[in-house]
Amino acid sequence: MKILVASHTYIVDLNCEKLRALSQLQPGIEVTVVVPKVWKPGGVQNKTIATQYRDEGAFRIVPVSNFSQNHQGLLTFGADLITLLRQFRPQIIQVEQGSRSLAYTQMIVLNQLLGLEAKNIFFTWWNLPYELKLPVALLEKYNLNHSHGIISGNQDGAEVLQQRGYQGAIKVMPQLGVDENLFTPQAQPELAAKLGITPKDFIVGFVGRFVPEKGLFTLLKSLITLKNKHWKLLLLGRGLLKEELVKIITENNIQDRVIFVESVPHDEVPNYINLMSTLVLPSETTYKFKTLTSVGWKEQFGHVLIEAMACKVPVVGSDSGEIPYVIGDAGLVFPEGDAQALANCLLQLMEKPDLAHNLAEIGYQKAMDKYTNQALAKQQFEFYQELVNSH
Repeated sequence: MKILVASHTYIVDLNCEKLRALSQLQPGIEVTVVVPKVWKPGGVQNKTIATQYRDEGAFRIVPVSNFSQNHQGLLTFGADLITLLRQFRPQIIQVEQGSRSLAYTQMIVLNQLLGLEAKNIFFTWWNLPYELKLPVALLEKYNLNHSHGIISGNQDGAEVLQQRGYQGAIKVMPQLGVDENLFTPQAQPELAAKLGITPKDFIVGFVGRFVPEKGLFTLLKSLITLKNKHWKLLLLGRGLLKEELVKIITENNIQDRVIFVESVPHDEVPNYINLMSTLVLPSETTYKFKTLTSVGWKEQFGHVLIEAMACKVPVVGSDSGEIPYVIGDAGLVFPEGDAQALANCLLQLMEKPDLAHNLAEIGYQKAMDKYTNQALAKQQFEFYQELVNSH
């Protein structure tokens, strides 16, 4: 099977592991990844990424000239894409830029004009209701009408697309998996000593941005109610709320219980997760549905959950967006914004070590079975096979 995947996501080599695994599932699978030749990441001033061609046999990364260097929806490709499509002649074309992507429309049209007869698929993370003005509404309608299948990163996203009239095949799975060779259970005694963590400490951990929608105030509030318990809070990340968090911590005289660690390189994150007695993702939905657009945010997946599961760390999450689906029976879920309910979850893990151990084991097994790059590659290939074999 010849598979062509197009997205700016894969200019970062770390993000390519699932597609590499896909190319290695069985003989005869070839994966060509189309990336923009030049990309300027959003929010990073004066940073330009020039991508490089890479040929690993059944797996190739091919930079193609592009229009728009920092807008996902407006990204389109130059004439060298036509040459590539003629030579490769894929059976699957997957564009990972959302439902109203011009690049996806471009692929659909070229698929028809070149007589490729490939199956058209797009990937989306979008999980909020929305309405569109012309001509964008027509563009999305065209894309949906010409899609043979859709991969949605979350259950809410699948439901939104069905509400917008799509009736075809949808597969719910994340875009990127967890690297089980990196995120693995491993004691960190030296790092623990460096951070002043002792074996008797119950470490409540958070990894992510310090922004309102991540629910950090709810997490702090829940822990303050458990002042008489022996816990410490490890916050790995950064963001605009740090000053306000420090203020609350100081007012409640718990400075000696909170450890701030600035964001670290990706390959060091598992070291800190392995210090945790539990990882908490207390995300809070902020969106408001308006007439012409949706404003705000709802948790699209919560990748840090599967990273913690892979490290055999029990997880606790709010019921925002995809979190309850990711956790399932492999952790504890509480109503978003409910500090007392979160405190009760933490108390259960503190007082019932057997429960914490069992949840850690279930989470680990779930991560290995469902969320490694190899596992996701198999799920994606099975979806492709269903589409290719259908009429």
